[in-house]
Amino acid sequence: MIDFQNIEDAQTLAQAIVNTIPEPFIVLDDRFCVLAASRSFYEMFKSDPEDTRGRLLYALGDGQWDIPALHIVLETIIPEHASMEGFEVTHDFPDLGRRIMLLNARQVTYGDSSRSTILLAFTDVTQRRKIEWEKEELLKQTEQLLHQKEILLQEMQHRVANSLQIIASILLLKARAVTSEETRRDLRDAHQRVMSVAEVQRHLHVSGIDQIEVGSYLTKLCGSLASSMIGESQPIAINVIADEGRIGSDKAVGLGLIVTELVINAVKYAFPVARADAVILVTYEIRGADWKLIVSDNGVGKQADGAAETSGGLGTAIVQALAKQLDARVDMVSSRSGTSVSVTRATFTSQLQRGV
Repeated sequence: MIDFQNIEDAQTLAQAIVNTIPEPFIVLDDRFCVLAASRSFYEMFKSDPEDTRGRLLYALGDGQWDIPALHIVLETIIPEHASMEGFEVTHDFPDLGRRIMLLNARQVTYGDSSRSTILLAFTDVTQRRKIEWEKEELLKQTEQLLHQKEILLQEMQHRVANSLQIIASILLLKARAVTSEETRRDLRDAHQRVMSVAEVQRHLHVSGIDQIEVGSYLTKLCGSLASSMIGESQPIAINVIADEGRIGSDKAVGLGLIVTELVINAVKYAFPVARADAVILVTYEIRGADWKLIVSDNGVGKQADGAAETSGGLGTAIVQALAKQLDARVDMVSSRSGTSVSVTRATFTSQLQRGV
């Protein structure tokens, strides 16, 4: 500490310290009269030092500081707690307009003296609060727009799903009405393709987001195919093994149509003779952005069935086109122990247990 020889030197240093503080700052006595104020206080509130020092704070500037919140700080909070930080005050100042101030106050006592001094600092946070309010308003508007988008998307998905169900029903009715077996078969195949897309829309409507849990989707899709195509005279189990994960709706439509085509082909041609252990296995594996889909069966294989060789023209073309859209390749292996078709976006070793 500096050992001052006279009080004037101490006052000079104290005033210099006060003036150095960048935020508005005042020193009050225990009766709330101004003992000193910083240069930033005079500049911000356009006050004159001669009209400020020695005057009651509440009387400054024609009463602009006679603020109820300030009375609470100085007369209630400070006597009880000796200090206070971040007390927010909103007030309309004559020359500044509406301002939001954070008040920091501290009471200083001197030994055994009953007198005290109050240090009061002001931080103008008007612009900061304005930015915060603007951000909050933008966030609310964004949330409202997202909510509206979600409602519209769900409504669109619901309507698309209903339309697909109507189309599928019409195709099924037409298939029952026609006399040509070939036309009936083609209409039923078209019905299954529409239903595979409808299953994607149903999943989107349930989840409410543009992402589908792939395992659940493929399981329900294959269940739908089994219930509509497999009769009691020729029981065929369709099993699904899939890694956990979600895929986008556009990708799900492509995968669903590929599975539909391959399962339809397997049901039609892999088991010309009924057998108790007939199985079609659908597997889906994910490795980051890469994936592999395999549809396999334990049927007679293409080499033993000439019909399968000549009948898959449209289905094969659909699978190839969809795989190209998904940036994947199609590979088929067929033997007397069955057929396996893989659709792969990358090359990796399959980890899933093969059941056929």
